[in-house]
Amino acid sequence: MMGDGVEQGWLSPYLVEHGMSIEQSSLLFTVYGITIAISSWFSGVLAESYGPRKAMLMGLLLYIIGTIGFVGLGMAKLDYSSMLLFYAIRGFGYPLFAYSFMVWITYKAPQDTLGRAVGWFWFVFTGGLNVLGAYYSSWALERWGYENTLWSSILWVLVGAFFALVLNRDKFETKASKGSKMQELINGLTIVKKEPKVFIGGIVRVINTTAQFAFPVFLPIYMAEHGFDTKEWLQIWGTIFTSNIIFNLIFGFIGDRLGWQNTIMWFGGVGCAITTVLFYYSPIWFDGSYWAVMAAGIAWGALLAGYVPLSALVPSLVKEDKGAAMAILNLGAGLPVFVGPAIVGLLISTIGSAGVIWVLAGLYLVSAVLTKFISIPKEVELEN
Repeated sequence: MMGDGVEQGWLSPYLVEHGMSIEQSSLLFTVYGITIAISSWFSGVLAESYGPRKAMLMGLLLYIIGTIGFVGLGMAKLDYSSMLLFYAIRGFGYPLFAYSFMVWITYKAPQDTLGRAVGWFWFVFTGGLNVLGAYYSSWALERWGYENTLWSSILWVLVGAFFALVLNRDKFETKASKGSKMQELINGLTIVKKEPKVFIGGIVRVINTTAQFAFPVFLPIYMAEHGFDTKEWLQIWGTIFTSNIIFNLIFGFIGDRLGWQNTIMWFGGVGCAITTVLFYYSPIWFDGSYWAVMAAGIAWGALLAGYVPLSALVPSLVKEDKGAAMAILNLGAGLPVFVGPAIVGLLISTIGSAGVIWVLAGLYLVSAVLTKFISIPKEVELEN
């Protein structure tokens, strides 16, 4: 995930500085978000029908092909068509790798420690993508430049693949003998009809990180109006996700102790609703205090991790077809990449930034209510 997070903080301004329009940059990231969402859905069913190892290897190869084309043809020649094509291919890579591995975890981890297991998954996922990837690129850019920093991302994904695919000797029995592989792909859609609670879990997963992708669109401008410069905003944003990765682990333990459903409802849904509003209004309520805004952001990042047990709860709703259930959950993880910015784009001109914040807070409360309906059937609980 460090490899995939290398360019997140600088690619868009780099492209604009080199002659591309904001609209072109926006389209590039929109296409990237779409392929991430598609790949996120496929990861669950491909992992179950072909095995996580093959699905992860497929993700690794797509990532490397996409990076070679994007840097070698797109960036080197500033060829926008090549950038669109290869960045889209690159977008297929990490969901197939990371989310297929999470399917592996949900099958192999004991039920009573599954919350902690997925907590560790999200700890390293977010830590690589949002924290270490950004810190590494800030160091590498000064020494190697933009293109070479992106080339180096291939090294990081190869290191991760070595640990996951070579050193990891665990065996995974695919379901190929129980039905056609095409049927597994169909299960990735029909699971929501057979088990509506899986569909509800997917909606809750979308709401989980919608604000995470909405905030960067308008909050930096809002914070600047209250005296925060770009450096201060980036420090706040980076610290938020440092808090988040720590609490990914903590809420994995809490979920196993207090119950996955209760943790998601109260810490995730209700907690994020309150801290979303607090984060927005803290510059006003505390006279532009940097530390007050920082504290509110840390609280929001921490409670965002309250949704971690969702990755344990949703696949536990079914005795079989856990990969299909994870496919819906993974799709829910991919969709916020463009759902969040879309909410801002559609609403901010009519209801303003404050209105958008209240919509996002309201969505968190909706997720808390929806989670009330996600309970593990008794027969599945006994089977697990």
